[in-house]
Amino acid sequence: MSRPQRSDRQPHLISKFLQSAQDEAVGLFFPPKCTVRCVGRPMFRTQAARDVGCLLDVDPTVISWTCLPLVLSRRNRHHVPDFSITRPEGVSLVDAQPMLGKRPVPEWVVEAAQAMGYQHETHQEAELRGSIRLENARDLLQYAAYRPSLGDRVRILALLEESGSMPLSSCLEAIQSGRDAIAVIASLALQRFIEIELDDARIGPGTIVSRFRG
Repeated sequence: MSRPQRSDRQPHLISKFLQSAQDEAVGLFFPPKCTVRCVGRPMFRTQAARDVGCLLDVDPTVISWTCLPLVLSRRNRHHVPDFSITRPEGVSLVDAQPMLGKRPVPEWVVEAAQAMGYQHETHQEAELRGSIRLENARDLLQYAAYRPSLGDRVRILALLEESGSMPLSSCLEAIQSGRDAIAVIASLALQRFIEIELDDARIGPGTIVSRFRG
């Protein structure tokens, strides 16, 4: 009788473990607030995880991502990855490892993920420090909830189609809605209508803008 009882309890215990991790993260806040390609509720346990989420939203290979998606188990040990990420080639699991205040991601997690058909990777917070791309992603995500007018979108796309890539300052001149011109450009970039150079320097007047090519 004891073996079936343990088997019946195991899914319940795993479900409670996942719910506990999600409940803990829901009570925390790490800026910026908005996301673009997060499916379900954004939940972050650390600033390092939030930073990885920022990078996922500006990664052209990412279709969508989900926070704290499932439980990886090995014997009586359990672990909830920070993200599952969907790309054209499949779904992978990702953890963000803060520099301080959290235990390292267990080594057995990689094998446990592979046993479930996923690849697993860990992003170290130390690797994100000083990242120009991350700083630019944070700037853009301030406008994640903004929706540009159809007229401004068409004007910008037509301009880039006719003239090719051009500096951000030239694109701003084409915006006629009377609203925040930077918000228009940022929103179009996050929605993948256009591309902004994110790796060379912080976004400025000379930042190159082009049509999104995927």
